[in-house]
Amino acid sequence: MTQTPTTPEEPKTHEPKPSFVKLAMRNMVRKGGKSLFHFSITTVGLLAFLVGISYLTR
Repeated sequence: MTQTPTTPEEPKTHEPKPSFVKLAMRNMVRKGGKSLFHFSITTVGLLAFLVGISYLTR
């Protein structure tokens, strides 16, 4: 006689998992200045890249 492996039943909650946007916002609020610093560095880097490309291809 073969036995099927038994797994413990997990309680099924109907709460959806938090979205990635919610998790990102929560993380940004928790880390505060560090996130704003990284966001500003990314923005400046992207703008510098776009200006550099437009200058080279004029």
